[in-house]
Amino acid sequence: MTAAASGSPFTPTQTGPPSIDVAGLGKHFGSAIALDNVGFRLRAGEFLTVFGPNGAGKTTLVRILAMLARPSSGSVRILGEEAVHAAAGLRRRIGLVSHRSLLYASLSARQNLVFFARMFGVSDPEERAREMLVEMGLEHRMDDPVQTYSRGMEQRCAIARALLHRPDVLLLDEPFSGLDPAATDRLDELLALERLRGRTIVLTSHDLGRGAAHADRVAILVRGRVLFESTTADLQEPIETLYRRHAVGRIQ
Repeated sequence: MTAAASGSPFTPTQTGPPSIDVAGLGKHFGSAIALDNVGFRLRAGEFLTVFGPNGAGKTTLVRILAMLARPSSGSVRILGEEAVHAAAGLRRRIGLVSHRSLLYASLSARQNLVFFARMFGVSDPEERAREMLVEMGLEHRMDDPVQTYSRGMEQRCAIARALLHRPDVLLLDEPFSGLDPAATDRLDELLALERLRGRTIVLTSHDLGRGAAHADRVAILVRGRVLFESTTADLQEPIETLYRRHAVGRIQ
């Protein structure tokens, strides 16, 4: 088993320059520390799942990677660019699925996706929006307002939004939360497909088994620090056992 010390980068499994390179990352809100010396490096096509209890810093990490928050210390390079100083064009190479759908509730799914496709400069926004809605199984409701959708349907639409512009990096913060079994199965299929398409993916999850099944690498984040990290190929114990050892008992 390989378990690196907190803050030290993973040894990449792929060759070539990293898609995501995080070093000494820290984030604090006043005296509260959200992230403490976090570091990792992912090559193109690698999939990292980050596990951790509520308040571990997972959402803060995703927001920094998505360029929605600035780190207090350390560096974040995405696709070769320093995220803090990157041009706005870098955002067009990142897809984000967060706790909020980022959709306009009063608009239909099709209207939402056409709007975002145009914002991202996607060619033929109408056709791309329809293509993604079909892929997510929403074609029969594409002209209904998003506010009439179930939680699972809204999440599927949010995933379609995140993938509209064919991003190189995909960030998913607890995407399985609140999904019904059918929507969960569809998301499983989609994640497998996105891996095959070579996207670099960072996923946060409370679902230990499902999160590990998708990943090349796993990390356990507790109180802002990475307490365990490994490739899934090197795991010699179930992730549930490792999580209990590294996270349970440190949460309080």
